[in-house]
Amino acid sequence: MMEGDKYYDLAQKYEVEIVFRPFIKVEGLSSKEFRQQKISILDYTAIVFSARTTIDAFFLLCEELRVKVPETMKYFCTTEAVANYLQKHIVYRKRKIFFGDGTPSSIIGLIGPKHKGEKFLIATAESTTKDAVTKIFETQKFEFATAVFVKPVSQDLKGIDIKSYDVMVLFNPADVKSLYENYPDFAQGNTKFISYGKTVVAAMEEAGLSIEISAPTPEIPSVAKALDIYLSNN
Repeated sequence: MMEGDKYYDLAQKYEVEIVFRPFIKVEGLSSKEFRQQKISILDYTAIVFSARTTIDAFFLLCEELRVKVPETMKYFCTTEAVANYLQKHIVYRKRKIFFGDGTPSSIIGLIGPKHKGEKFLIATAESTTKDAVTKIFETQKFEFATAVFVKPVSQDLKGIDIKSYDVMVLFNPADVKSLYENYPDFAQGNTKFISYGKTVVAAMEEAGLSIEISAPTPEIPSVAKALDIYLSNN
């Protein structure tokens, strides 16, 4: 069952309305913003991708910076779907494109002894914390650097009556930023919040938001499960 089907089932089961409203959108960095990181793409022999948006941003920046990516460049992707997306930009050759099963450890398995001598550039999104891929590269003591290629940008939510919603789910620290950029005088009141992911919790606590349920945990692996628990108790 797809995640969307689970939300539909919850809405039917508890006779509630579940609305999807993205608080942010992801945009590629400008060439000026990227240059501030002082990263030279051609210093690296392998790129690590975790998302399709980052792939688009990488190749667009290469074009803007007039960087010709060599055919010898190797690409390590967290999933097959991300790896397949590379076909939008390059000729897909198995000898230089590798994909894991979605876990950081699977990337390490792909590298193995054969590729551990590469110089890796990990393509990331703008964030306040290290991602799981970066952390595991540190433990393996590979030669690598990280570079931000995309950033979250707040959506315009001012046309939405935010207080009409009883429960909100926040996934990203940027969601908290967007909430207060759109509603500077927002007060939680009776609004309940569900957090998903570790990175958003600190931002919510700093903003003084009380969290009703945090996920994922072994008992609450998904937002759908968190909503199910909340609705069953209320």
